[in-house]
Formats: sequence, structure tokens, C-alpha cells
Amino acid sequence: MDDFLAGFAELFARFDVLGAFWVNIQLTFWAALLSLVLGTVLALMRISPIASLRWAGTAYVTIFRNTPLTIILTFTYLVLFSQLALSLSDTLDTTFFWFAVIGLAVYHAAFVCEAIRSGVNTVPVGQAEAARAIGLSFLPAAALVIFPQAFRGAVAPLGNTLIALLKNSTVAAAASVSTETSSLMRTMIEFRPDLMVAIFLTFALGYVILVIPIGLVTTSLSRRLAVKR
Repeated sequence: MDDFLAGFAELFARFDVLGAFWVNIQLTFWAALLSLVLGTVLALMRISPIASLRWAGTAYVTIFRNTPLTIILTFTYLVLFSQLALSLSDTLDTTFFWFAVIGLAVYHAAFVCEAIRSGVNTVPVGQAEAARAIGLSFLPAAALVIFPQAFRGAVAPLGNTLIALLKNSTVAAAASVSTETSSLMRTMIEFRPDLMVAIFLTFALGYVILVIPIGLVTTSLSRRLAVKR
């Protein structure tokens, strides 16, 4: 037992485990913000009275929900960086970080859109009819009446999407982010294969510690903010 604990201590002393988790937390934070904005726009398109916007929103969701995240992140590196020479910063590490954020946001925006649309379905039909009755057009009705209630009903699915985003941030290595957890785990296994169990438990427990609070908070908020029929 002492040897096992000593292995844990050596891993934290030799490798920047906390720093790697911090990178994934930052990836999750920025990608969550971008995907929330994009997903909200897509949800607005999905319920729009304009057929072309509904078609475009549906096409986006269908394409990106069924495209592997690894392919999207690889695209950001091989096409945007290698072929188009697009740079988002003076340093490669920062450029790759933002490429990963963009890839994660583009992918998860499709899931955010569907989460918000599920929240729209919880809004009583009479609310939209009342908004039209007082003369509100589609955009004001959506902004002032439908979406505020839809977000309340979408807390639980949005929380699930956030948890999926946090776990999927480990795929950022496909966009050449070399400081996040999956890259560090691969390095640790390469140099210390004798501590395989300790390495696995380190990252497994790390993500459990991050994920459980998100689940608890979103479940609690979902119950408090649920739209009353």
C-alpha cells in the first residue's frame, strides 16, 4: 500500500497533472460559451417560421451530430493550420488551443441546439399564442417569452451536454494540444508503464471529481427552474 501511494506521489511530483486538468477545464469553459451562443442561434433557426432557416439549422445539426469529433478537430489542424496557414496567436500552443476550442464548440453546438429545442417544447403553447396576440413578431416573442422559459426547461439536457463536452475535451490532442490530460496520460504511460494502475486512477478520479458537481448542480437547478404547467 505504501508503494502504491508512493507511486501516486511520484506521478504528481514528476508530471504536471493539475496543469493538464486546468487546460481541459479552460477548453471546456470557452467551448461551452461559444457552443451556447451558436446553439442558441441554431435553435432559433430550428423554430423559425422561415423554411430556409429551418432547413439550414436542421442540416447543421444532422451533419455535426453524426460526424466524429476527432474528424472535426483533425480538420481544424490539417486544413485550417497546415493548408490555409491560419494562425490565431503568436505561439503554436495557443493557436492549437483555440483550434480545439472552435472544433469542440462547432461539434457541441448541435447538441446545445437540441437541448434548447427540448426546452422550447416545455413552454406552454398558450405563451406563444399570447405573445402573438399582443402583436409581438417572431424574434421579440422568442427573446422575451419563449427562450427565457425554454432555458429553464433545458437546464438538465444542457448540463448533460456540458458533462459530455468536459469529457470530450480529452480529444483535443487531435488538434495538437499537447498539454491536456490525454496527451499527458500517454506520456506518463510511456515513461512509467510500471505505474499503469496509478495513472489510470489519477485521471479517472480527476474526471469524477469534475463531473459529479456539474451533475448535482444542474439537477438541482432543473428542479427549481422547471416551467410550471
